Amino acid sequence: MSETQTIARREAAPQPCPPPAHVAIIMDGNGRWAARRGLPRVEGHRRGVEAVRRSVRAAIDLGVRYLTIYSFSSENWRRPPAEVADLMGLLKLFVRRDLAELDAANVRVRIIGDREGLSPDIAGLLIEAEERTARNTGLTLAVAFNYGGRQEIVRAARRLAEAVAAGTLRPDEIDADRLAGALDTVGIPDPDLVIRTSGEQRLSNFLTWQTAYSEYVLIPDFWPDFDHGAFAAAIDEYHRRDRRFGGLSEKAG
Repeated sequence: MSETQTIARREAAPQPCPPPAHVAIIMDGNGRWAARRGLPRVEGHRRGVEAVRRSVRAAIDLGVRYLTIYSFSSENWRRPPAEVADLMGLLKLFVRRDLAELDAANVRVRIIGDREGLSPDIAGLLIEAEERTARNTGLTLAVAFNYGGRQEIVRAARRLAEAVAAGTLRPDEIDADRLAGALDTVGIPDPDLVIRTSGEQRLSNFLTWQTAYSEYVLIPDFWPDFDHGAFAAAIDEYHRRDRRFGGLSEKAG
């Protein structure tokens, strides 16, 4: 075989698909994971934190640029007070133990969600996480805390209404881009892929606006069992999808 033929074959070889730029994860099943093992629910949440650590490392390894995790929804306050206290304790522990490691790994932390009414100690930890990592240029880890997609849209609409009332914005200037710019996720691209663990098949008020054209991969395993292999498998499934965004399929010719 000539050198020219060798080069031609090398150029024709299939190239690896780029990873999705933004992966969002609904981390579900901590309590059921614990219940099946006869363990208290808080142990499931502790193991869930370990899965978060694995997922951050996997995202970096797989080349994902943005990772959003649904850590605590605005509806989770309805859970028993003892469980909410356990979850807040785990959040504090995660920030105190893992923030230095995230910073050293060049991870930038963003917090999305409603901060009004949070206790000063929790609010302070969220600010610390963002400020300490603000200059990092690697993976952006967006933590959805006290977050609800509908509530986020309401906050964005309120901001735009206030701008109209102040005379700095005309109603006819409000469009999809303007509303997106008023959301908590401003500066973060919409998710390409949404992963949900535990086999549930609903969005649960997560990134309601941003996931309009996301691909969904539903995993039957509970969140504490999620690992690098499961993350990579979800991305493989994403690459098998035909994303048309309302247009015709490229595969249709």
